[in-house]
Amino acid sequence: MSETLARTPLYDLHRSLGARLVPFAGFEMPVQYRSILDEHRAVRERAGLFDVSHMGQFDLEGPGAAASLETLLTCRVDTLRVGQVRYGLLCNAEGGVVDDVTVYRRADDSFFLCVNAANIAKDYAWVERHCAAETTLRDRSESTGLLALQGPAAAAVLAPLCPGDDLRALRRFRFVATAVGDLPCLVSRTGYTGSDGFELYVDAADADALWRSLAEAGGAHGLEPAGLGARDTLRLEAALPLYGHELDDDTTPLEAGLERFVKRAQGGFIGAAALERRTVAKRLVGFVLDGAGVARADYVLEKEGREVGSVTSGAPSPTLGKSIGLGYVPPDLAAVGTRLQVRVRKRLVDASVVSTPFVDGRSSS
Repeated sequence: MSETLARTPLYDLHRSLGARLVPFAGFEMPVQYRSILDEHRAVRERAGLFDVSHMGQFDLEGPGAAASLETLLTCRVDTLRVGQVRYGLLCNAEGGVVDDVTVYRRADDSFFLCVNAANIAKDYAWVERHCAAETTLRDRSESTGLLALQGPAAAAVLAPLCPGDDLRALRRFRFVATAVGDLPCLVSRTGYTGSDGFELYVDAADADALWRSLAEAGGAHGLEPAGLGARDTLRLEAALPLYGHELDDDTTPLEAGLERFVKRAQGGFIGAAALERRTVAKRLVGFVLDGAGVARADYVLEKEGREVGSVTSGAPSPTLGKSIGLGYVPPDLAAVGTRLQVRVRKRLVDASVVSTPFVDGRSSS
């Protein structure tokens, strides 16, 4: 491994668990512990525990914080209540996506953003550049640990560790500051797997103790440690975008099918005018392969012998037992039922555009 790679506070723990570590977004991260398939199934059927401490966190505080975020984010901030989380996007002046983020409101003038690991430096510079007066911006990524407890048994695992709060009643996209065992945490009912679950923000120095507490509490529920491999197949089944694959600086939220996270009627955010004047040149679709093969990122999508698009993400779906993928095609080929072909190496494999998500992990929770 390169010495230039960063490590999360749980690096030594991952090594002790026998994780296979790989470079990811500038970090040395666990891709799997036992097998990606077993870890994926644990999250869909029971519970899985992920280290996502590589993600970034920025505090925005002060009288100008709400106005700053209203300008920066495609989602509405004025209607965000204290204790609520919202998904949104940072756009550039041309309407392309700088990053996709979640915004947390802790008080009337106190917020924080959770941003993608690969974009921490870029996002910080972008947010700093566009902050309104009387806004204090602070990067606390290195001092924060973040664990994701995901799966239908997640609430049952967490409840005994938080006797003072009924976390089973915590609604999706809500959060609470509480103690997990004796560790101060911010517990959010969010995740990136398409299953029920929680994300737990903790001081980096306490991340190891928090992991061990959750692992011990989860033993009776079949909890397993899970790595980036399972995280990717889970998010793909849920058709959740990954920055650098489905999203980038040249792709708009409208092309990515994220209209519901854009305050088009209100406007006022960076890129709003561009989104209204730009033509939607492509659409993100989900597809299922009819034959054998796996649609990997950057494979060509074809229609009647001509290249019409490319795959952004693809993998075998452990839940469906089929190969699935996401990719961009012209808008007139985006309807459910459209027949396509994927060039898998030198073969053409038939595929069909389907509705997404491919799997609704919460329906069985």
